Amino acid sequence: MHFLAVLLSLIAATCQAGVAALDSDGRRVSLASPAERIVSLAPHVTEQLFAAGAGAKLVAVSEYSDYPAEAKRLPSVANSGAVNLEMVLALKADLVVAWRLAAIMPSLARLESLGVPVFYSEPRRLSQIADMIEALGELAGTGAAARPLAASLRRQLSRLDVAYRSRRPVSVFYQSSERPLMTLGGQHFVSDAIALCGGRNVFSDTVLMAPIVDVESVLAADPEAIVTARADAADTAWQAFWRKFPGLRAVQAGSLYTVPMNEMHRHGPRAVGATSLLCRHIDDARLKAATRR
Repeated sequence: MHFLAVLLSLIAATCQAGVAALDSDGRRVSLASPAERIVSLAPHVTEQLFAAGAGAKLVAVSEYSDYPAEAKRLPSVANSGAVNLEMVLALKADLVVAWRLAAIMPSLARLESLGVPVFYSEPRRLSQIADMIEALGELAGTGAAARPLAASLRRQLSRLDVAYRSRRPVSVFYQSSERPLMTLGGQHFVSDAIALCGGRNVFSDTVLMAPIVDVESVLAADPEAIVTARADAADTAWQAFWRKFPGLRAVQAGSLYTVPMNEMHRHGPRAVGATSLLCRHIDDARLKAATRR
């Protein structure tokens, strides 16, 4: 009888054990028990939480959290400029997952001062997407779902690395916006995706995450491929602008490509699939360049 009581107490202690994980800032976030009422303050975070098996524990999300479809049914408590603190507190959130936007940092600091744990998820490298999914699974107590997915994402990235690491580098201009003309710098995880595919981001040296560039600088870089992200990956209307510059190697070879915007730009598991498409585009540009020589 004494043995049974001890066994039951051990089981209870195990069930109530605390959980902890490192966020993308390297901060250790600890909870007395797995989170049950989670608030997401970014669309990519919402995707990560669902991927980690924690979708049922989400009580609120941010504006534009539209994937998966279930996320659309949750109340929105934030956008890129503000967080509805009263609503977050009324929902009794026991974990808030966010990324560092200057406009909402005071709100996040306020939440932490009130004892609400804040976990930052802002992957700068593709490999960190799997890390974040795994970490969120630990905090939500859904590691059994998160760990296999994280392992699968790592295997997919490893296969891409093996397939493209030894191929000739291809210079790439990645257009993230048309008006104004913008690109993504070397610290953005899309630049990491380009490198994984054997590409070279022609603006990787810029210190800004998403700099505005002028056409003259793109012409000077003369990339072998131009890639842009659109809501509709079949949209080719944007190519008309670059065809005005027939001297560009990318235009001469017809190496103008589109990737799906949300999949490529959000730091979720779909970004790995979008990277696979990006790699095929860059490899196509590589083959076209070899044929023209």
